[in-house]
Amino acid sequence: MSVSIRLRREGTTNRPYYKVVVADSRSPRDGKFIEIIGTYDPVKKDHNSTLKLDRIDHWISKGARPSDTVRSLIKKNRMVAAAQPAEAEAAPAGAAS
Repeated sequence: MSVSIRLRREGTTNRPYYKVVVADSRSPRDGKFIEIIGTYDPVKKDHNSTLKLDRIDHWISKGARPSDTVRSLIKKNRMVAAAQPAEAEAAPAGAAS
């Protein structure tokens, strides 16, 4: 069984909303899945996705292959996660002044 990490379309007409799921690569786009590991809202302007990076790492270590779009979402989320602790450390120092 080949497993992929991909987007599952939700929402309504002209208002898409996606769930990031782990699914058998043979199942249809909106068909059965193994686990929901995040969401993606393309209509929002700023940080528009939430991903469980620990679960993504788990599934990739098991051999799951992310789609191109999900791969770019993972990359963006890792950059945001790396920037947030740095901002949190800098904020208290700036507030004390």
